[in-house]
Amino acid sequence: MRLTARAVLLDMDGTLINSDASVDRAWSRWAAENGVDPAAVLPHVHGRQAHATLAMLFPERPVERNLADNARMLVWETEDTEGIVPVAGAPAFLAALRDGGVPHALVTSADRALSKARMDAGGLAIPAAWITAESVSASKPDPEGFLLAAAELGVAPADCVVFEDADAGIRAAKAAGMQVVGVGPRAAELGPTVAVETLEQVRVAPGPDGGVELRIVS
Repeated sequence: MRLTARAVLLDMDGTLINSDASVDRAWSRWAAENGVDPAAVLPHVHGRQAHATLAMLFPERPVERNLADNARMLVWETEDTEGIVPVAGAPAFLAALRDGGVPHALVTSADRALSKARMDAGGLAIPAAWITAESVSASKPDPEGFLLAAAELGVAPADCVVFEDADAGIRAAKAAGMQVVGVGPRAAELGPTVAVETLEQVRVAPGPDGGVELRIVS
């Protein structure tokens, strides 16, 4: 499988960084404080901002309360980097994009402080183009973040390939009119253009007309 593009857009959690343990600890703490069974929320918390998840799961909750809880959980997660490691193949993949001069951007539902803490914990450099929670008015699955990244890189949405692991992110990328590489065990059943188990399966090569070719190997 080969995909051609002019830019690559990268989700963070679950795509470049394995932060599942930190996310689960924050949401389990929230659940305990609010008398909610963690098992009822944990399957739904990946890929979007916390206030958007709360609005989806508990539509009767006031927006102000969701936003306040979102802010508290961001602090908890930023302070908790225990066990955070890069996804297999992520360091080499980012280096290949950088060394190949491929335009690329980080597009995450985390805010700047949290994304920096996690990328630093995983030993990964943040690309110059960096779209975070502060950059957008709507969380994934809204396509705003990916469209902003494409505009910042000066590339048409149809010429971007997105790397994502979560349902909300894959739906956002598809809504933006972009091809999607689903990364990891959660992604294969979510309708990406192609799925890989890890980023070790992706090769970066020069593409036609100055673009990039992404080769998916087994």
